[in-house]
Amino acid sequence: MAKQQLTVQAAGQLPADDRPSLRRDVSLPALLAGLICIVVSFSGPLVVVLAAAAAGRLDPAHTASWIWAVAVGSGLTCLLLSWWTRTPVITAWSTPGAALLVTSLGAYPYREAVGAFLVSALAVTLLGVTGLFGRLIRAVPTGIVNAMLAGILFSFGAGVFTALHSAPVLVLGTFAAFVLAKRLAPRYAVPVALLAGGVLAAATVGLPLHLGAQEGPTRPLFTWPAFSWPALVGLALPLTIVALGSQNAPGLGVLRAFGYRPDDRLLIGATGAVSVLLAPFGSPGINIAAITAAICAGPQSHPDRRRRYVAGMAAGVLYLVVGSFGGVLVALFTGLPKELVAVVAGVALLASLQGSLAAALAEEQGRDAAVVTFLATASGMSLFGIGSAFWGLLLGVGTHLLLHGGRPARSV
Repeated sequence: MAKQQLTVQAAGQLPADDRPSLRRDVSLPALLAGLICIVVSFSGPLVVVLAAAAAGRLDPAHTASWIWAVAVGSGLTCLLLSWWTRTPVITAWSTPGAALLVTSLGAYPYREAVGAFLVSALAVTLLGVTGLFGRLIRAVPTGIVNAMLAGILFSFGAGVFTALHSAPVLVLGTFAAFVLAKRLAPRYAVPVALLAGGVLAAATVGLPLHLGAQEGPTRPLFTWPAFSWPALVGLALPLTIVALGSQNAPGLGVLRAFGYRPDDRLLIGATGAVSVLLAPFGSPGINIAAITAAICAGPQSHPDRRRRYVAGMAAGVLYLVVGSFGGVLVALFTGLPKELVAVVAGVALLASLQGSLAAALAEEQGRDAAVVTFLATASGMSLFGIGSAFWGLLLGVGTHLLLHGGRPARSV
């Protein structure tokens, strides 16, 4: 019987009890991981989007349409891709891309900017579905990918303690609740920290629940794209490079670091296609997420890796809710105390940081390249508008090639 079971599994078929079942796989930690993912997405990176909209001199209606487009696009891709692949696929807008728009969007008419968004989305889709981008990413050694992930997460772990000076009671109390729950009920440590943090925030720094003035669903606005060479060179080209280097490369790396085998053609192709459809509504692009993906793909979401996809689906549903009622809920998320967001995000990512550091240094041959990758990524450096995660990968791979030449290394 055991031999027959092994044969079935070797053929790629799971026993009936192990086949995915959404009703059975739903768990409270996975649902809360999706909630924390949304809180982190909208409490910090959204500020960059709003700054970019202000730099482009967009009126409130077009700004709301932009938020609707990126939130609904992220929600649809999270929900459908997580369900279809049974992988916690988290997507989001590109924060580095939004930062790029802060400095450049105001130089072009909005219709030309929309045209640049559309061309960038088409380019990302083409590079994704052909598989070229995925083949390059799969050649990167495992240690370097995990070191990149550790570098991405480092600032969130350190952020727990840098927030101490402004809200010591909130931070220490939330962290203590997390550690105590980790000992008594490890699976619910992060939800307990979230609950304790909310109570302490309300009692100390305050928990403003300003729901905003807008009522009812957000109304998306369609803008006919226009095309110009200056906008294509000044916006479309750098947006494409940033999307691939600062978002999709680290995002795929995070999933592989947690033991998944994501289909890069499907994920980048699908997010690119959705970006094409939503560009006329203001979306600069939907990409594979890295930081928030670690919240949903890590062991804090569920001990069984096969059941963490529920966190991705939960994040997708919440994205859709926030996007549909952006004027109300976005104001709520942006009003959360920054110390609360810092400590909850930090403890939620602690297990992921621990695992990535251990995996990065597991092989002695690759430690030099892994340390270079970690330091470069954690530094937060930015060159030519591309974030540190890309440069960490590049420098790590370069170090590996210089030290070991053509000797094979275990890749992801």
